[in-house]
Amino acid sequence: MVTSNSPGAPTAGGAPRKVAAHGEHFLPVAVLLFFFLMVWYGAAWGMNASAAIERVLEPAGNPWGWSDLLLATWNMERPVLPAPHQIGLDFWSGLVDWPLDSPRNLLFHVAVTGQTTLVGFVLGTLLGLVLSVLIVHSNTLDRALLPWIVASQTVPVLAIAPIVLVILGSLGLEGLAPKAVIAMYLSFFPVTVAMVQGLRSPQVIETEMMHTYAASRWQALWMLRLPAALPFLFPALRVGIAASLVGAMVAELPTGATAGLGARLLTGSYYGNTLAIWSALVMSALLGLVLTTLVALTEHLALRHRRQP
Repeated sequence: MVTSNSPGAPTAGGAPRKVAAHGEHFLPVAVLLFFFLMVWYGAAWGMNASAAIERVLEPAGNPWGWSDLLLATWNMERPVLPAPHQIGLDFWSGLVDWPLDSPRNLLFHVAVTGQTTLVGFVLGTLLGLVLSVLIVHSNTLDRALLPWIVASQTVPVLAIAPIVLVILGSLGLEGLAPKAVIAMYLSFFPVTVAMVQGLRSPQVIETEMMHTYAASRWQALWMLRLPAALPFLFPALRVGIAASLVGAMVAELPTGATAGLGARLLTGSYYGNTLAIWSALVMSALLGLVLTTLVALTEHLALRHRRQP
């Protein structure tokens, strides 16, 4: 017989309590989102007002009031700051109004930038793993490499990109390769630093036990250090893939790319198409969210055995 106090017994009012709990979490988010949208619409009105008067209301030659000005600032063809609904409409149009192989379709640019991001991320991860293993197993490389690895991240990627483009171009490497290298440049650093810490995380008693079993360095690396470093690796991979996305988009600027989210941002800037710029920004944020979510799911699958009691 199951009593009301039994662990498996359903509690009275359990469903309403869950609904109330979800409501308590959702309400602050909804209030903050509403406040953010109101501020955005107000900023759009303030920044677009003068242009709306000069381009829309005065050329029409009709009497106008505050309501006309408000509508004009929120529906301009090329606003200084687009209203949220304009960005949403342009974003949706960029997804459904053009074929997938059209440069006007956002998914076309996502495929180009996503390919560069993934290639750069894989290369950066492999480079970070190799460097971390070398640093952990060699005091000389630890003192020689690690300071330079840290110093490399102080150089702006916009300064590195043209140099990489010229060097790889002289070697006959064009297209994907230069962009992937720039993405790798940003993504290898968090993996290297995290894995150095993770590979050094085993305690002294654990390393001494491996010596007791006469394990070689590579056996200790594979059986002890790498498993111990996994909790350090996956957070670094989430940072690394986001950094790789940034690098891929930045790499599209000096390379003169005609496809990719970075190229779409540049094209929108050239022609003063702020709606295209904001749509590309929203799409890049969604792409980053999808990529980091995939890494998080991989982390959950890889480390789920560690969470089991």
